[in-house]
Amino acid sequence: MKPTLFIFAKAPLMGKVKTRLAADIGHVHAVRIYRAMTAKILREMQDPRWDTILYVTPDKYVGASFGGLWPKDMTRFIQNGGGLSQRTAKLFTGKGPIITIGTDIPAMQRADIAQGFKALKHNKAVIGPAKDGGFYLIGLNAPADTNLFDGIRWSHPKTRKDMCAAIDGRIAFLRELEDVDDLAGYLRYKNLGRGYFVC
Repeated sequence: MKPTLFIFAKAPLMGKVKTRLAADIGHVHAVRIYRAMTAKILREMQDPRWDTILYVTPDKYVGASFGGLWPKDMTRFIQNGGGLSQRTAKLFTGKGPIITIGTDIPAMQRADIAQGFKALKHNKAVIGPAKDGGFYLIGLNAPADTNLFDGIRWSHPKTRKDMCAAIDGRIAFLRELEDVDDLAGYLRYKNLGRGYFVC
């Protein structure tokens, strides 16, 4: 069965994305950076080895392209409300190896996804750890328990610890990466020599 990659994607609306970053640099520049990060991830993560699906919110924008930011030929699913635990669990109700990521880690590469699917051949789950205690990638051999994500403290220093405790089986770990959530994170990314954005 062909693996599936789901990408959480929020419509790039002023005042609705990267609010922590916007507090440092303003909403206009925050949206510009968010669009650049999203474009990089969507371009980088498409690969014939897996199906790539855009997991969209708010639902009413499922058919939008935002000037080509969301590729028109990319399959889209709507998140359809609920908390993050419920929306994530829905992705793992199908069959086969499934990975999900967001658009907040521009240092992520296609090779990370390939390594994740490779790890799922011999492990129950794969996690890409984020420096803040969370994770930028999670993969499972679906279907998974629909309650798997219920006890996860999202956006918390122990998010990853909660997730690991909930998984019954061997977990593989990828390299650690950092979210771009605020100005400090953005500047650290630029200083890595991978600068991509212009404020």
